Amino acid sequence: MDCIFCAIINGEIPSSKVWEDEVCYSFLDINPQAKVHALVVPKEHIPSADAICEDNAAVVAHIFAVIPKIAEALGLSGGYRVVTNIGEDGCQSVKHLHFHILGGEKLSENMA
Repeated sequence: MDCIFCAIINGEIPSSKVWEDEVCYSFLDINPQAKVHALVVPKEHIPSADAICEDNAAVVAHIFAVIPKIAEALGLSGGYRVVTNIGEDGCQSVKHLHFHILGGEKLSENMA
């Protein structure tokens, strides 16, 4: 499998780690779309949110349980946004489920 996020998780590609546990890995985005922009990825390769099922839903539940801890570590006390992109039309650039944590400033209300 040729997945850049799997390579980052495995330490083959360097990253600016924010959080790591047995289920997920979080790191700063190299092309930030906000003052603070981190990604959270499951260590298990799940292609996108479309591939979430009963067998892997606990992984996603765990990620959402730790997102507030990651946001706190990033100093996002004023709020933040969590986004995932799905498929070509949703502009998913890496085919490994990932959640963007965006914040550090007042974000636009425009989501388009």
